[in-house]
Amino acid sequence: MTKFLFFSGKGGVGKTSLSSSAAVMLAQRGEKTLLVTTDPASNLGDVFHQSVGLLATPVVGVDNLYIQEIDPVESLRLYKERALAPLRELFPEDVVRSIEEKMSGPCTEEIATFDQFIACMHQPDYDYVIFDTAPTGHTLRLLELPGSWSAHIEMSAQGTGQTCIGGVEALTASKKQYDQAVQALRDGNRTQFVFVTRPDRIAIQEMMRSSKELQKLNIDNQMAIVNGVIPEEDRDHPYAARRWAVQSKYLAQVQAVFTGRIVEIPLYPDDVVGLDNISEVGRDLAHVLAV
Repeated sequence: MTKFLFFSGKGGVGKTSLSSSAAVMLAQRGEKTLLVTTDPASNLGDVFHQSVGLLATPVVGVDNLYIQEIDPVESLRLYKERALAPLRELFPEDVVRSIEEKMSGPCTEEIATFDQFIACMHQPDYDYVIFDTAPTGHTLRLLELPGSWSAHIEMSAQGTGQTCIGGVEALTASKKQYDQAVQALRDGNRTQFVFVTRPDRIAIQEMMRSSKELQKLNIDNQMAIVNGVIPEEDRDHPYAARRWAVQSKYLAQVQAVFTGRIVEIPLYPDDVVGLDNISEVGRDLAHVLAV
């Protein structure tokens, strides 16, 4: 397994459950693991029955596992304060206030979130860093950000020296760090993107759109987990047989169009919350991922 694992997919397909299970599985094997969510709608705290915030927090009952939530609002506050702190010593308050107003747009929030995202990738103390990412479109937007900065920085440098996301000098330095992170994302020896999907039409269509968008960013290190497959021993039941007849068609479709590795995870009778259930899914993941 690579050091960085990104679990992504359409909302509701089970990526939080599977990313949590993978993290627990690794931690129980003695690997120091950080599980990070970038999804504003994530229920990571509910999964582990404890609070989660912007700082990495040890998981109660699981040695070697830490969880963290990248909150866009708090990330923006920290980003702005870090950018404005040196300016407060150089400029009058009204000038700093004007700069702060320019940094209050949505583009700054996206960059601030990406800033925290990248900081998690520069954590040398962890053996593995697993990301439970926001629905795929938002994740792709984050990954596209560094590539669109150069022209914006160059134009701003010829003017006031300020951009909507901070000063040109500091931003240029950050961009170099971000570019290095994107290179890591493209490196199949360091990063694996795991698309979580369900055996249904809409989820698979979104997965394939996202897979192609990642390929446009030269990110080909992809695999797919089809979640919620009817277990083989249950397929004789009348209801399950009907569901399996539908699922099998979509599984064949995934195998026909997705070029990366494909694995299946069964439909579980209970919600994947609480350490016992998470550990059970983690054991299944270890089997299908051959780790």
